[in-house]
Formats: sequence, structure tokens, C-alpha cells
Amino acid sequence: MSMIGEYARVSRAELQRVIRDPEWALGLVDDLVEAELDGGDPGLKAGEARCLDTDKAWDALGFLLRRMGFPVDVVHGEEEIPGAEDWGYGPPRYLTPERVKVAAEGLVRISGAELVAGVGPEELAAADTYPVIVWERGESLDWVREHYEALVPFFAAAAREGDGMLIWLD
Repeated sequence: MSMIGEYARVSRAELQRVIRDPEWALGLVDDLVEAELDGGDPGLKAGEARCLDTDKAWDALGFLLRRMGFPVDVVHGEEEIPGAEDWGYGPPRYLTPERVKVAAEGLVRISGAELVAGVGPEELAAADTYPVIVWERGESLDWVREHYEALVPFFAAAAREGDGMLIWLD
């Protein structure tokens, strides 16, 4: 089974409710995912979806961002949701709208090429970065860069709307 990095943008009011009622959060996320799988809002522009996944690139993204001293944990979230159940590989965490804004401002300053520059698969394998087998085979970091390049406009749209972010591994 794979571990997939998952994100859901939530309004400030939704985030407040998530913190008070984590069971409601799971239903909200299920509804958001289902709506987007069913075609979602055709008026949404690129990067404005409410849900995103980084597939199995999440750990490599975290490794690369930590290496750059990135100020926000955009891979795991920073705050626990009190009383939240396990959503796959642990309970979801969140970023406040203020931290989403800090993250968005930082992400836009780093290109995908800059993120992966000077790092090879052997370094990710040595750091035991998930999925290790990929790095042991010497695969390119291109797919990590591509997921990063999707994350940048996703966070930018969330910051523009004043949204918080739910983050979990599924």
C-alpha cells in the first residue's frame, strides 16, 4: 500500500468547525473529493481546486524543503486537530490561514528546478526518504518537481482566499 500526501483547502469558518468537530471534517473532505472527481466547478482555474495530492512525493518534498530551511511544514501540517481519528496513516493536521499565507509566499519564491538542484536519488536513498526503493533504483526527481509545481499554485489560491489547509497521509 502506498502513502499519499493529501491536502484540502478549508475556509476559516470550516477550519474552526474542523477543530471543534473532527468527525465533520472527514465528511467535508469526502464531499470535496467527490465533487472534484465528478467534475467539480468548471469555472475553477488551474490551482484553485480545493483538494490536491502529492502522490508518494510527499517525503521527498519535505526533505527538499527542510534542506532549504523552509519556514512552514507544508508536508505534515503544524497543528494537531484535537480528537481527530486516523485518516490513513495518522490523524490529519492543519495550517492556519496565516501559515498558509507564509507558505504560499515562500513557495512562489522557489522554482521546481531550484528545489531539486544539486540533489540526486542517492542522497534521498541515504536519508531513507519514502519511497526508498525509487531512489535506490536511481530514478529522476522530475516527478517530485512536478508535484511541487502543482503545490505552488494550490497554496497561492488558498492564501488569496484566506483559507486554511488540512494535511494528511492516506
